[in-house]
Amino acid sequence: MKTVAFIGGGSFGTALSTVLAGKGCRINMYDIDQDHLARMAADMENKDYLPGVKLTGDYHFCKTNEEALKDAEFIVFALPAQHVRSAIKAAVPYIREDAIVTCISKGLEQKTHKRMSEVIGEYFDLDRYVCMSGPSHAEELGIGVPTVVAMSSKKEESAIALAELLSTNKFRVYLNDDMQGMELAASLKNVLAVGSGIANGAGYGDNTLAAMLTIGCAEATALGVVMGARPSTFFGLAGIGDMIVTCTSIHSRNFRCGRLIGQGKKPEDAIKEIGMVSEGMYTAEVVHELAEQTGVEMPIFNAIYDVINGNITVKDAMDDLMLRPIGYERDYL
Repeated sequence: MKTVAFIGGGSFGTALSTVLAGKGCRINMYDIDQDHLARMAADMENKDYLPGVKLTGDYHFCKTNEEALKDAEFIVFALPAQHVRSAIKAAVPYIREDAIVTCISKGLEQKTHKRMSEVIGEYFDLDRYVCMSGPSHAEELGIGVPTVVAMSSKKEESAIALAELLSTNKFRVYLNDDMQGMELAASLKNVLAVGSGIANGAGYGDNTLAAMLTIGCAEATALGVVMGARPSTFFGLAGIGDMIVTCTSIHSRNFRCGRLIGQGKKPEDAIKEIGMVSEGMYTAEVVHELAEQTGVEMPIFNAIYDVINGNITVKDAMDDLMLRPIGYERDYL
């Protein structure tokens, strides 16, 4: 069977590794936090980020990038979006010429505003890169709950190879030829997830959430189209599919982080309490800047950004949204 390297020992990477280990793959796992990796090796469980999911199969916990990557036919970068650049740069010297790479980070790089494929493309051949995204809680994937994602690559054969590697009766893959749209949709829904958590924590109900997600999805689509994405992608697995699962579930760290803010905690304290990176907190700033640059009207995303940054209270933000000028739905959706 194949050797698959995981760079990063977080929750979703660990969950995905169980799918491959279950198919007989050799799993090489590397994390810059060697103490964390040592605990995983001792417990055969990621108690820090995915407790309750036992790791069974051919696992190897590596001390260096070289050890993890030198024989790997497939490589999964499973770490926060803001760390992807340093990780791919450090890994490239050890990646095989025929290896296929994927990145499960869902975010946009701060300052550069780049999508993950754009960051990775500075160091690696995108013909061998596959974008993967969709509604997939690590907590459920790790225990075998049926999960469906989408994959995209410049070279279809690369996406098919990874799809075939991962496919089981519990994990299904669809192909998508709009990588830009997939990456934007996945990143933007994280911001909406923070916003939905804020609304929940502040005591707003289902009516409010449904309206916020509907109009928020329209705002995300509008920005995506201006940036060259296909509208339909925002209504697919990487878009509305991932939005539903991330914006409505306690499994979502973005939702949980937002809920703490809605309950009155300072953003920095909410992040600490979650204990894992909430990508939406960082992507909110990038989206705010992109909206200003492109001229796309994004009142819901801007409200989330303003609340996160303490520019406005949750109540005032909601009042401002509710008291916007009356207009036709077609102008907003």
